[in-house]
Amino acid sequence: MLSGTKICARRDHVTISIKPGRVDCTGIVSLFTAVIFSCLVVAPTPAGAGNVTGLRTFQAEYSLYAKDTRAARVIRSLTRLDDNSYEYRSETKTVGLISLFRKLHIVESSRLMVEERMLKPLHYSYGRTGYRKKRDVSIEFNRATNKIKNTINGDFWHLPMEPAVMDKLLYQLAIMHDLQNGRIPASYRIADGGGIKTYSFEKLGEEVVETPLGSFNTIKMLRHKPGSSRKSVFWCAPDLEFLQVKVEHTEKDGSTTVAVLKSLQGELHLSADDAD
Repeated sequence: MLSGTKICARRDHVTISIKPGRVDCTGIVSLFTAVIFSCLVVAPTPAGAGNVTGLRTFQAEYSLYAKDTRAARVIRSLTRLDDNSYEYRSETKTVGLISLFRKLHIVESSRLMVEERMLKPLHYSYGRTGYRKKRDVSIEFNRATNKIKNTINGDFWHLPMEPAVMDKLLYQLAIMHDLQNGRIPASYRIADGGGIKTYSFEKLGEEVVETPLGSFNTIKMLRHKPGSSRKSVFWCAPDLEFLQVKVEHTEKDGSTTVAVLKSLQGELHLSADDAD
């Protein structure tokens, strides 16, 4: 259906492979919800504005495809809270034929604050129902005790805090922030899977990507792990402050999912002149 720089939709956090006679969802938790996904947008700070950095609130919808079949709907939103912190939320549900076999529902959120022009995580949560076993994850970043409390299905343990550690949603905002400031991110330290991991990145080039909202010039970024065939590719659009308009995830077995931006609302809006 869609290939190349065309709209092949896919989603981080959800690796859905379709095989004859059955529908299988694997690894459906880290790419779009941790990948595309990334729809947080940092408004550039004007010269002389001190350490004030604003985040533009928005709601973005993505379509996720597996083998040219629409498999899931992803809605991401960024909301400003009363205490001047923010909540970045991602919700994924299977749709269409796949939902008849696998009703998957994933809700992931990251609460963060902006301090000294840095994005700092406060709390991360992840919940999965409808597929395999129910899974609940909670991560608290406590700078007063200099510890990270990681809870999975009721069991918890502590990790030492690192200065620039992030959660699996927040790093995507950092990618956009770095690109806005002319920096190509090389790596980030992420609280993930009960430990702190290094996510490595490199720039692959520039491409034009077609979406339901029009064509966008993009910066193509690769997230990879040395020695592993698993990888994620992000297409970030400068016209949308480097919002990811497309994300492609490849699993170890070679199966791929693609997510593409379908609609966008809020302070980060698309004018008629922005799209072709």
